[in-house]
Amino acid sequence: MRRGLVLAVLGLSLSGCGLHPLYSGGSAGTVAITLTQVDVAPIEGKAGWLMANALRDRLHTDTTPRYRLEIKLDDKIIGLGVRRDDSISRERRTLRARYQLVDLSNGAVLLDAAAGSDAGVDVVNSEYATIAAENTALERLSAIVADQIVARIATYVQRTSPEAH
Repeated sequence: MRRGLVLAVLGLSLSGCGLHPLYSGGSAGTVAITLTQVDVAPIEGKAGWLMANALRDRLHTDTTPRYRLEIKLDDKIIGLGVRRDDSISRERRTLRARYQLVDLSNGAVLLDAAAGSDAGVDVVNSEYATIAAENTALERLSAIVADQIVARIATYVQRTSPEAH
């Protein structure tokens, strides 16, 4: 009985805090529908191809787009650890994305932001293994940054859409 009372009080206190579910309404909700209306502009390079695919997997664009997502990537690999023979033993791969959400009806930039992440890569004696590890890191980073971008767009839509409140 006492536990139920505590849960009820906590539930009532949370209802007034201003938190709202981001994807309220499920696939028929404003945020989910808006995300299906975002087209990803072509992005240069291998990192761009991976990023565009990761974003398309998350956005599920299936209608005539109302928005375009334009992205410029900065992909860097920096040597961190050095062995006694002055060869690199560890690298850091960094992927940064500067992106804009553009309204196709009037060309207005609705959202201008950045996202990024980094990963460590061990450099081993096998050049093939090192290249494979660098590629795997790029794939992981593309997925992480794509998640950040989609979450930021969803938050923007939820915050600015009167139907989402």
